[in-house]
Amino acid sequence: MKIGILTSGGDCPGLNAVIRGFAKYAYENIKNVQLVGIADGYGGLIHNEFRLMKEQDFVGILNVGGTILGTSRQPFKLMTVEDDNSVTRLDLMKQNYKKMGLDCLLTLGGAGTHKTAALLSAEGCNVIGLPKTIDNDIWGTDVTFGFHSAVDIATECIDRIHSTAASHGRTMLVELMGNKAGWLTLYAGLGGGADVILIPEIPFSADKVAKVIEKKADAGKAFCIIAIAEGAMTIEESKMKKRERLEKRGGDVTATAALAKHIAEKAGVETRVVVPGHIQRGGSPSAYDRVLSTEFGSFAGRLVKEGRFGVTVAMVNGKVTYNALADIAGKAKLVPPDAQEVLTAESIGIYMGR
Repeated sequence: MKIGILTSGGDCPGLNAVIRGFAKYAYENIKNVQLVGIADGYGGLIHNEFRLMKEQDFVGILNVGGTILGTSRQPFKLMTVEDDNSVTRLDLMKQNYKKMGLDCLLTLGGAGTHKTAALLSAEGCNVIGLPKTIDNDIWGTDVTFGFHSAVDIATECIDRIHSTAASHGRTMLVELMGNKAGWLTLYAGLGGGADVILIPEIPFSADKVAKVIEKKADAGKAFCIIAIAEGAMTIEESKMKKRERLEKRGGDVTATAALAKHIAEKAGVETRVVVPGHIQRGGSPSAYDRVLSTEFGSFAGRLVKEGRFGVTVAMVNGKVTYNALADIAGKAKLVPPDAQEVLTAESIGIYMGR
């Protein structure tokens, strides 16, 4: 059996651990297996760039960050757009799937990756997805690999900001990743002891945030920490299109800088913005993610052995299972306003923007 593996979209800790978990299962349980590493995500499948992997290629990568296969972003909206020769990227991927002689394909990625995987599955390719994203926003799974590692990193960042914020008596705004989903900011904010947590799903009032900071300052709190997702927006901005939001922010992609300035003016405190950025994606996976990734990878191997395709691996109520790609593609798991973590935060005095 010849099995292709690709990693698509943004990198995150745990990709190599999943690849290793699958490979170890495959070599132990599937006869005459050949594993094909496809370079740079769907880009490699489009351009027919691959290499036959050896068993030793999967040794020593459990704790290695990033992906040994390379990755790239291939916008889903372009997959079915015809070029000058009336050929789409989807056409090329199907052709190269056959040229490589693949019996099935593993796709490790987030929401966009899963939508493309569903397309390939609908076109007759044997595909199994694996849910990767630090945003934790894949529908149908309680957790994605990479999320907990990113939470650990983001929380440590907030921990370190506490000391410098306290030393200078500043309000520090820590902008964390999460354009549409606020799970990472919510968990890191709770874990890091933030005073305010702002996420995309709950639009905020800048005036109310400033009043919260002012009230804490009047009560003798020398510093404050605000955990804000890159996709957070004011109530006014939530009613605008993306282009209109950018114009309102004077070209700034996020609302963080404007909020910092507003707080400084309204609350009379010194503010600073900290953006950890891609640090949240880098480095070794946490022990939790190493175990989760190994479970996901080996379970994908079991699905291959059973010939169960057109699905993606998931964790539901503590059990590793699977969902149909067609059922989860195009759906997002966002933070509901009544999420237990939101209610917990508000119950202990953390301001969530409402």
